[in-house]
Formats: sequence, structure tokens, C-alpha cells
Amino acid sequence: MSTRVLVTGANGFTGSNLCRQLLERGHEVRAMVRPGSDIQALDGLQVEVVRGTLDSDDGVPAQALRGVEVVYHIAALYRQEGATREVFMNVNATGTERLLRTALQADVARLVHCSTGGVHGHIENPPADESAPLSPGDWYQESKLAGEQRALAFGREHAIGVSVVRPSPIYGAGDLRFLKLFRAINRGTFRMIGDGKPFYHFVYVEDLARGFILAGEHEAALGEVFIICGPEYVPISRIVELIARELDKPVPRWHIPVTPVMLAARVCKAVCHPLGIEPPLYPRRLDFFIKDRAFDCRKARRMLGYEPQVDLSDGIRRTADWYRQHDFL
Repeated sequence: MSTRVLVTGANGFTGSNLCRQLLERGHEVRAMVRPGSDIQALDGLQVEVVRGTLDSDDGVPAQALRGVEVVYHIAALYRQEGATREVFMNVNATGTERLLRTALQADVARLVHCSTGGVHGHIENPPADESAPLSPGDWYQESKLAGEQRALAFGREHAIGVSVVRPSPIYGAGDLRFLKLFRAINRGTFRMIGDGKPFYHFVYVEDLARGFILAGEHEAALGEVFIICGPEYVPISRIVELIARELDKPVPRWHIPVTPVMLAARVCKAVCHPLGIEPPLYPRRLDFFIKDRAFDCRKARRMLGYEPQVDLSDGIRRTADWYRQHDFL
């Protein structure tokens, strides 16, 4: 059945893919983007674009929510060097409350909130399900945890159904976050930091979009938190190997010890931040190499019928093909 939905952060990697799938299902899609932002990702999509922002009390226009039945709240301030904790909290936590208040006034029935699997931090006993300990490792993750907690509390207190999705790391055609990894392997400059044994768990963006839609459709999702991840987690060394083989490059064998790199990262951060310079290396960038990120999505399978369809090899192939088509490699 066709419904009118709103997607915040609709011009982003995840948001634009979600818009595409919602349109394919026959929904009317309203796309909220920040004033002045690039909306090229929405080219060719029959969406109604509205401008709005989460960082001020009057930033979410009432007309953006008028007639909407479901809000998919994807917009967030991602990791931005130089942003303070207060800035992250204002957008990702308080901004979520602003959106919910406007949605409530517009009689929106439900909202699906995008959090992050990163709220679990380093996973001591992988894989993590929704009940695993929460240990956000930076201001971004801390603000996302606060956002999901405030959203769920708002849903309990008011007449709006709220569901939370915690994605594992997102990749796929159109993503630029992991381009540096593909480029380094393609150019033969990649060096593994550490032993390559920590687990990493991707989710292909199309699978994630399906997970969001399921969370917005099922009554059982109301008031619940769901991890949405891909079909498998593997050691980082396996990811590097799969990318190298896809690019027809030698599998990198060199390893660099973690300790000296971490020390250099801390020095860079300490020296650069007072000068207002973005550090060329900082501790958070080493998380990929040292923290376990492995998840369990059995709850989403059981309650939503979620089933990831893109395995890691296929996802890496699709991503590499897109990079090649756009001359990124």
C-alpha cells in the first residue's frame, strides 16, 4: 500500500538508497536535505525535496512532516574533526527530539531512527546482539546512543511509534568512506596495522535499506532496537585479501605494529588541534585495525523477516565496479 514517507538525510549515501527502494515499493517520498546541500544523489528520483536542519529549534519545517505517515530519520552529523561534543549532541541527540516534536504535531504515526552499531564500541565477546554492553568510543557514537535513547523515550511518552536500527559498517556502490582502503590496495601502498585478526562486519547499503523499510512496516518493530548487518563477519585480513583479488593486485603482506602508530596518532592530535589543523593521523582512525566489530542480527530475522542478500564477495565486487566506472581507481 502506498504511503507518504519522509527521509531525512536523503541526499546521503544511505538516504538516497533508501529513497530509491521506497519509490520502487510505490511510496510517495519526501526528501529532507540541509539548505545549500548537494542533492546530486537524488537526480532521477521522483522525490519531493524539502529543506531543513536539525541543529536549531526552527530548523525542521512543519510542512516537511505534513501528511507523512512514516519518518525514516537517517540524517546525522558524522565524524567531523574539530566538532565539539556539544555540536554532536545538538544535532544527533537534541536534533532528533526536535524532529520528533514536529512529527508529533503533524500526527505522524511512526519514526524509524538510524543509530549505529558503533554504540557497542569494541565488542569483547563477538558477535554482539542488541543486548550487548554499550560502550561508545567517541563523541559521534556517544551522541548517536543519546539520540536513540531519547527517541525511544519520546515514543513511550507520546502517541508516536519509534523503532531504532543499529547498522553495522555500511558499504556499497556510491560509498566513498572506504575508497581510501581500495585505493591503497590498488596502488600497492596498503600496510596492515596490527595482526589483521580483529573482526569486521559490513552491511551492503541495499540490504540496510531493506532493513529500514521492514522496521517501518512491522508493528512488532515498535519500541524495539534492531541490529542490521550483512551475512558474515570476517577478520580484517580477509577483507583486504578479497579487495586485492577483486582488483587483481597482490595480497598485501606487510604489517606495522600498533603501538608506535598509536603513539604517533596521539602526538599528531595533541599538536594539531590547538593550531586548528586537522591531524593527518589520529587515534580514531586506528579503530578499524584494532577493535572487533561483529554483530548478530537474529532478532531482525525473527521479528522483521530481514535477510541480507548481498554477501561480502559480491558486495566488494559491486563496490569496486562502481569505483572503476567513476574513475576513482
